Amino acid sequence: MTHPLFSTASIEPESRSVVESALQDQKTTPWDDIGASGVKRASGTLDEEFIPALRGRKSVRIYREMSLNDPVIASILFAIVQLLKAVQWNVEAHDDSPEQTKAKDFLESCMEDMSHSFTNMVGDILTFLIYGWSYFEITYKQRRGPWEKEDKYRSKHRDGLIGWRKIQIRSQETMQRWVFDEEGEVKGLLQIAPPRYKQRYIPIEKALHFRYGHNKNSPEGMSLLRPIYPLYFATKRLREFILVGVERDLAGMPVAKVPANYMDAQKGSKEYKVFEAFKKMVSNIRRDEHDGMVLPVQYDRNTKQPLFDFELMSAGGSKQTDAVALLDKFETAMLSTVMADFLKLGQSDTGSYAMHVSKTAIFRLALTSIAENIADEFNRHAVPKLFEINNMHLDNLPKIVPEAVDPPHLGELIQFMSGTAQMGMEWFPDADLEEYLRKVAHLPEMSEDVLEARREMSQHRTAGSYLQSSISLEGAKQQAGLVEQGMAPQQAEQHMQVPADETAQIQMQQQGQMQEQQMAMQMQQQEQQMAMQQEQMQAQAAMEQQKMQMQQQMQVEQMQMQAEQYPLQRQQMQDEIEFGHAQLDLKEREMMMQDPAMGAEEGEYEDEEEGEEPQLDPDTAAIIARLLGEDDEDDEGEEEEDDEESDLDEETRQVLRRLGVA
Repeated sequence: MTHPLFSTASIEPESRSVVESALQDQKTTPWDDIGASGVKRASGTLDEEFIPALRGRKSVRIYREMSLNDPVIASILFAIVQLLKAVQWNVEAHDDSPEQTKAKDFLESCMEDMSHSFTNMVGDILTFLIYGWSYFEITYKQRRGPWEKEDKYRSKHRDGLIGWRKIQIRSQETMQRWVFDEEGEVKGLLQIAPPRYKQRYIPIEKALHFRYGHNKNSPEGMSLLRPIYPLYFATKRLREFILVGVERDLAGMPVAKVPANYMDAQKGSKEYKVFEAFKKMVSNIRRDEHDGMVLPVQYDRNTKQPLFDFELMSAGGSKQTDAVALLDKFETAMLSTVMADFLKLGQSDTGSYAMHVSKTAIFRLALTSIAENIADEFNRHAVPKLFEINNMHLDNLPKIVPEAVDPPHLGELIQFMSGTAQMGMEWFPDADLEEYLRKVAHLPEMSEDVLEARREMSQHRTAGSYLQSSISLEGAKQQAGLVEQGMAPQQAEQHMQVPADETAQIQMQQQGQMQEQQMAMQMQQQEQQMAMQQEQMQAQAAMEQQKMQMQQQMQVEQMQMQAEQYPLQRQQMQDEIEFGHAQLDLKEREMMMQDPAMGAEEGEYEDEEEGEEPQLDPDTAAIIARLLGEDDEDDEGEEEEDDEESDLDEETRQVLRRLGVA
């Protein structure tokens, strides 16, 4: 039988018939899977674990207990999570073309524009260290600006593109089962989560699936804590034994004495019940604020000894096994499973600085591998889906790249650079190298202008070195040509030597060129500084002009407000005048009631104008003064009084004249 990829003619006869029979029932194209990964599963549930307590959803409860209750495991997870959360996640473009730069900026904006931080998301992703896997659902949004009310539109950007709204975990405890296709690939996850406990299907196309281990392509991977489980079980029991032993050593072992016939009593009898009560008392006795007991006082007739007794027997001698030392060995073994036993350094008399450096370097290298695993999941699935949904079909997409968890040791880096510099390697001036060293040492960054100037200096120096090397090489070629023509090597060397004055002239020319380059760079820096100063002055002038415009606008608004308030003030004055009219009428009536002959006719008032002015009571005078706008402390002059009087109507002025005050 002939297969498109191979032939069965070379197979041994005993197996040929079996192979040909198998080939009849399977696909034969190169694009189809023939075999399977071999992971054991049934109804979406895996059956790969040989320890019953770690099968299915029971493993989630066990691993959660281990991560929360054991101090050694908690220290391991704390060290891993905090170091990985401190990693800087960068975006690298495929090249420096404008299209790739735009794609890089878009991906960076999506990482910063989510409803949660990228660092917090990494912390949730790292739960796959505990459970072996973590499943995240991607939710998108259209970027319409920061003031949109709906979350699916709210963004820092207004470009209308589709970005990540959130990438949130779907808890391992809520997983019901996995969904596979016919070839064994994961198609999604069925979830039942509180508080509604409704079944939800999350397809793999809308999700990110992180795994710590990839054994048989299992969707549940392998937990970081799986090799620690036997040691965890042993240390858990050992801690309990140590605590019980400490209690027994301090308080003693409880011993109760009862008559022998009570121990052989029939079940249900009084003696049997007393014996059972003493057994329970011995097993439950504790030294605390509630300790104490009540015993009957009864003596044996023959021996005169008490029939019932209770005592705490102290243990004599020492234990054959040092439980604390054994526990320490178990904990060190737990740390060694993840290369974190360096956490024990300094807690004993053994260990050295060199050992610490080597162990931590291996540990950080392993963490860098975990960070790269996370970035690979984003670059393979999340990033292509994001660009596809925005119709950005690029041949090469930007990538999310984590920085190394293990930065170079500054002392070793300086020693390496010093040693290579002594062997002739020139490190400086190199602007990019200096920028990297500043970043590693957490020193202040250089400005773009200084960085560009350093790069130009480095280029000029490299060009000068190249020119000098070219001249030396050309001289060596000429000297070799003279030797081939029959001239002795020494004669050729003397012939190639340049006179001293010519050499000095060349050196002066080179120095002049270098000085010109330096002067040109200095002039360029000065021009840049002057341009920056001019921009600052222009910005300051613009700010001053804007400030003056704002002040003028405020003055105009104040004048408008005063103009709007003037009719109100005038209306208020008229209201007060009318109120004064009423008060004057009331006063006139009161005066006429007191003296009927007074002011019966208007002529009498005219006579009074020629004589003495009538005396008004203080209340009336105050009302009239308020109507006229008088002030006891500040007399504004006759002109202002005339202006105010001109604002009064004719009727009011006549009333005031009759009273002799206007």
